[in-house]
Amino acid sequence: MASLDGKVALITGAASGLGKAIAELYAKNGAAVAIADINQQAADAAAAEINAAGGKAIGIAMDVTDEAAVNAGTDKVVAEFGHLDILISNAGIQIINPIDQFSYADWKKMLAIHLDGGFLTTRAALKHMYKDDRGGVVIYMGSVHSHEASKLKSAYVAAKHGLLGLARTLAKEGAAHNVRSHVICPGFVRTPLVEKQIPEQAKELGISEDEVIKNVMLKDTVDGVFTTVDDIAQTALYLATFPSAALTGQSIVVSHGWYMQ
Repeated sequence: MASLDGKVALITGAASGLGKAIAELYAKNGAAVAIADINQQAADAAAAEINAAGGKAIGIAMDVTDEAAVNAGTDKVVAEFGHLDILISNAGIQIINPIDQFSYADWKKMLAIHLDGGFLTTRAALKHMYKDDRGGVVIYMGSVHSHEASKLKSAYVAAKHGLLGLARTLAKEGAAHNVRSHVICPGFVRTPLVEKQIPEQAKELGISEDEVIKNVMLKDTVDGVFTTVDDIAQTALYLATFPSAALTGQSIVVSHGWYMQ
């Protein structure tokens, strides 16, 4: 696998969970990484860990639903590192409720973070990737729910489906400028986001937390095993280092067989 030496990556929601794992792996493989997060202190702390381990990182305060903040944060990355080669649009949250009880405010919040955030960060990154047809790679953090639906997750499912359309359109538009795009679609990864869902779903479905894990989250996997943060980080590394546009506009499902394309 090719290294990321000389590459610059901007990763949103990277102070914890999947984003942090990707940032750490990218740094180990030679990339300079910008840890973008709504929590500036957490972003700085994650960047400091990478720097202490011999990598190169900065923290960036970024609310991905704020157009001005996204543009300013992206420009700051380029001012610091000179260019931008990889965008990982990873920032996300989860709110669960049946459709008939889902508030419009929560619906708009979910779509703003996942879908609007994907659009705003993409547009800001393309200003730099399109310049002189330098090119780059944009990777969206989708989900098995980019392809499947689950009860209680209408907004999340709708947003993650939407990212497929954004990525595929970018693959077609970006090709002339040497930009590729992909969507990574994890199964359940035991991040803080998923940990929070376990008691919430147990309450909504009237079952135990163990039953949520076994009969809801992992029921359709081939081995009853959670996907790991390293599984996703390794996939993100593979996609970022793939040598040509033979692989673009793709949805890569990493789910222990939960969903098979």
